[in-house]
Amino acid sequence: MAPLVRVTAVQHLGERLLRVTFSDGLVRELDFEGALIGVLGTLDDDLLFVAVTVDATAGTVCWPGGIDLDPDVLHGDFEAASAVRPQLVREYRLQPAG
Repeated sequence: MAPLVRVTAVQHLGERLLRVTFSDGLVRELDFEGALIGVLGTLDDDLLFVAVTVDATAGTVCWPGGIDLDPDVLHGDFEAASAVRPQLVREYRLQPAG
């Protein structure tokens, strides 16, 4: 069985755009504009959205207050439960050092 892919880094790029780096070297830039509805609606606030971090234990993108996002969905392995999802802006792989 392949190891689970988890988030290793996240960077706020402005507005509702995040750069998410995964343990397999995949990097995805995701635009959450218009995708923060329902429970995620609380994140549609400039001060809260920029407080994004990585939960090192779970390997998820998270915010204060206990909101986190499924790394398998962010990675593109599974569909989100909601029909509304972030827009993929850019995707690439990091080159191994050496």
